[in-house]
Amino acid sequence: MTKQENEPRVTSRDAWLEERRALLAKEKELMRKTDALRQAARDLPWVDVEDYAFTGPGGETKLSELFEGRSQLIIYHFMFGPQAETGCPSCSLITDSIDPSRPHLAARDVSLVLVSRAPVERLMAYRERMGWSVPWVSSASSRFNPDFQASTDDVNADGTFFYNFENMNRYPPGEQPGISVFRKGDDGRIFHTYSAYARGLEVFMPTYTLLDYVPQGRDEQGLPWGMAWVRRHDEYEAG
Repeated sequence: MTKQENEPRVTSRDAWLEERRALLAKEKELMRKTDALRQAARDLPWVDVEDYAFTGPGGETKLSELFEGRSQLIIYHFMFGPQAETGCPSCSLITDSIDPSRPHLAARDVSLVLVSRAPVERLMAYRERMGWSVPWVSSASSRFNPDFQASTDDVNADGTFFYNFENMNRYPPGEQPGISVFRKGDDGRIFHTYSAYARGLEVFMPTYTLLDYVPQGRDEQGLPWGMAWVRRHDEYEAG
């Protein structure tokens, strides 16, 4: 019988251990490189930013207030545009994972906030539906979203727009996912220190990390796009 392309290799435990140890050496090498890469991200220079205005459940609030008395702030740019009725399923997948991390982040002087352009009432209704507690504010009244590549309505004459640090047209213009990090100094000045977009956000999706280790992997071959299978957590069929 001819071995099928996707047929697993079956071996002894000793042979498996030999291959696993070889893979472990590669994993450790990658981890060291990843540590160095993340240090390089922390070593990026800082950029002064204005104290942007947002709308929260209690009315107008400022970027400086989103720090909640801490010196570091992570903002997740959640795709929920002014005309949308519900939040993005992929952004919801990420928020399912990062929402429970807030107490641990707070213990390390970090606040976490979601920002979208939809009206705050719609954001709060969706947050309640999803069962999240993470703060969420609307940036519809300011240039925050386009300034940080989270809304790409500013299309160039050639049809491209600026996203993921370059002019592109690989995605439809409009709301885009991303994460941005800010630091507030003792004098109240606010600095932008880091942002990531597109596949740079995969590190915030432990669901994908787990799938990468099962035999079928992400199993996304044949889908219209990679995340076409993703649903909001209350929309998957039982079983």
